[in-house]
Amino acid sequence: MAKVELKKPIVEEISANIADAQGIVLVNYSGLTVAQDTQLRKELREAGVVYKVYKNTMMNFAFQGTACEELCKHLDGTNALAISKEDATAPARILAKFAKTAPQLELVAGVVEGGYYDQAGIKALSEVPSREELLGKLLGSIQSPIANFARVISQIAEAKEA
Repeated sequence: MAKVELKKPIVEEISANIADAQGIVLVNYSGLTVAQDTQLRKELREAGVVYKVYKNTMMNFAFQGTACEELCKHLDGTNALAISKEDATAPARILAKFAKTAPQLELVAGVVEGGYYDQAGIKALSEVPSREELLGKLLGSIQSPIANFARVISQIAEAKEA
């Protein structure tokens, strides 16, 4: 079997993963220990993020003609992809949090909802709270005035009874 035939399924796998992804982050994992890498993979898996190491040439072929084409210029060294199909900021958020404990992990660049972000952009995106946190804050801000109003009404009712 020719080498091209062996590489084609890998390129197709990468293409399938990035096709409908919300967030894609390219990281340089050079210098991580096996234990650190295992912990990182566990955290990403729990959040529903696909984390995989591919050859740079395979990623280059898969990125051609997609929103990820901008990432091609960063494909040198030891790179891995973190891909999320649901939460656009999950890969950046989890990787940045992990990079605080393992400074060897370097966020290189990413594509979130079709837009290219460089290293600074990915770090800024990592500070955006998750969808659940944002919804919780929204509901808390909506609930607070209602709870205060109910408290005032009950105090007025108690005052009239006394």
